[in-house]
Amino acid sequence: MIRKIVEINEELCNGCGACAKACHEGAIAMVNGKAKLIKDDYCDGLGDCLPGCPVNAISIIEREAAEYDEEAVKARMAEKKAESGSCTAHVCSGAAARALKKAQVENSQNTVKKNTSAQSQLQQWPVQIKLVPIEAPYYDNADLLIAADCTAYAYASFHEDFIKNHITIVGCPKLDDIDYSEKLTEIIRRNDIKSIKIVRMEVPCCGGLENAAVRAMKNSGKMIPWQVVTITCDGNIRE
Repeated sequence: MIRKIVEINEELCNGCGACAKACHEGAIAMVNGKAKLIKDDYCDGLGDCLPGCPVNAISIIEREAAEYDEEAVKARMAEKKAESGSCTAHVCSGAAARALKKAQVENSQNTVKKNTSAQSQLQQWPVQIKLVPIEAPYYDNADLLIAADCTAYAYASFHEDFIKNHITIVGCPKLDDIDYSEKLTEIIRRNDIKSIKIVRMEVPCCGGLENAAVRAMKNSGKMIPWQVVTITCDGNIRE
């Protein structure tokens, strides 16, 4: 039969899991970091999942699909509840996008201050390129930091020297089997970003992150002010 049903754009999906949490029928699950429609007959086509998606990766279309099966949904939800208690399976609630206020950062540091006076300078969550939303208020007029995962471990003063006063997104082109340039292009295109700083390690694989960022600027049509900082494996900035 031809009926309304959800369609998920996997290229736009950032893997946050918000749609899976919002779907009362359990028709959507996270598979390999992407939202998937498990079975057509689990989806009622009403679109409860749409408002939960921060990147507009879900839409309602009309196509040939099995009829919605309410009894099958009830059985599935009962099975999921038995397996996982009250927790929603496959959903990472910690991936929800949010800005971090200065007071939150300072309060969190007060609970762990023992032998250090260092404070977190992170201004938003999440930070992984695969998880960050394409559009968010904190991107407006932002200085964007695009950093390789390892840089924060190699460079001792990373928070103070790089994260401070920046919106931070991180990734590793060697470990993540995706093309970062596609998502970075949309982030740059859809937001009023003031500048970009790319921080990478000296190792060759980090060149993929730098190339993706530069390619994204070109593809977005916005060659905004940008710079690259390279960190050596012994924790220094390479001149």
